[in-house]
Amino acid sequence: MNELLTYEPELFEDEGPAEETTLRLWRGADGRLMAGTEGPGAAVRVQRCFPWSEPLEFVSLRDADDEEVALVRRLSDLPEGSRKVLSEALVEAGFVFEVQALLEVEEEIEIRTFEVRTRQGIRRFQTHRDEWPRDVPGGGLLIKDVVGDLYWVREPEGLDKRSRKLLWPFLD
Repeated sequence: MNELLTYEPELFEDEGPAEETTLRLWRGADGRLMAGTEGPGAAVRVQRCFPWSEPLEFVSLRDADDEEVALVRRLSDLPEGSRKVLSEALVEAGFVFEVQALLEVEEEIEIRTFEVRTRQGIRRFQTHRDEWPRDVPGGGLLIKDVVGDLYWVREPEGLDKRSRKLLWPFLD
């Protein structure tokens, strides 16, 4: 089987065995990201998988029903044209915001709402109550919001006193 990709063959027309196929990525006439091996392909969106510390590895391509169409193990293994299209789609799909301070954290029944100051300005976002900040190899914490955007706290211990107090309940 191809080490780069895994497929769900029934989603592509005229596809042979997985080891004989090469995934192509392109932009459709309407600007949507398209994926396929031959024929018309399928409109997809990108979703990064774990580990978040390796954003160019394990990218899931998902259809409108949120079903995985293909899994790209390493962007570096894609042909240049497809790699460029996928890289652009990843940039469009979500950003990593660097948190400089926590301003407020509100807890509700099933969600948490954060208000933070980032390099990009003040942001409000929500996380599921069971979504916790995660340690990042090399330092810092990552918080993933409900739409998949990532918030990186570079040095939690370097935050101001109020920010550390707001963040403390979510750490081990």
